[in-house]
Amino acid sequence: MPKTILVIDDEPKIVEICRDYLTAAGFEVITAGDGPGGLAMARRQRPDLIVLDLMLPGMDGLDVCRELRRESNTPVIMLTARVEETDKLVGLELGADDYLTKPFSPRELVARVRTVLRRAAGSATPAEVIRAGDMALDRARYHAVLPDREVALTSTEFEILAALASQPGRIFSRAQLLTVARGVAFESYERAIDSHIRNLRRKIEPEEGEPKYIITVHGVGYKFADTA
Repeated sequence: MPKTILVIDDEPKIVEICRDYLTAAGFEVITAGDGPGGLAMARRQRPDLIVLDLMLPGMDGLDVCRELRRESNTPVIMLTARVEETDKLVGLELGADDYLTKPFSPRELVARVRTVLRRAAGSATPAEVIRAGDMALDRARYHAVLPDREVALTSTEFEILAALASQPGRIFSRAQLLTVARGVAFESYERAIDSHIRNLRRKIEPEEGEPKYIITVHGVGYKFADTA
């Protein structure tokens, strides 16, 4: 059964291009032209992935992403015509799995969709539960199981945390974590990892400002606290 992709964009030409290329690639495509309509369709149709424009009438893409993340972990690829780094970082911190800057290659969009869907399916790593210290990572549900609670993660957040937790004490550079998160090193946009790490810390760390699990190695990258 083909995966369903929801494209939310107010530019008819962009929607047409996305629909044509994604349909040709074997996906079922549904569309919406504004923020409220896109959010309603996401809730009603439960697509497998959402391609979400940042600038939308009625409700912008950041607000749509924020609402989606309160309800589900459906993968989101954000489209943005803005070039400011902060816009991309905010989208990632709200839980977007990836982004493309307009104008973009339709073939690149298809490739990104396939990569994010593969990551969400968890096909790359056979282990269903990863344990490190007092944390367990449940791949089937994309949850971090902590001593006092469970935390739902996006697929990107999960893959970054899983890479770190699988090898406690090993230092990962941002470039290495980008490769883990996206399947390929991507635009050398290493600051995207910092956004995901901040998001992860907000979700899993017991005390803000005093990380117990994800440790910064200044000038190098990050590691999961050594549990030995």
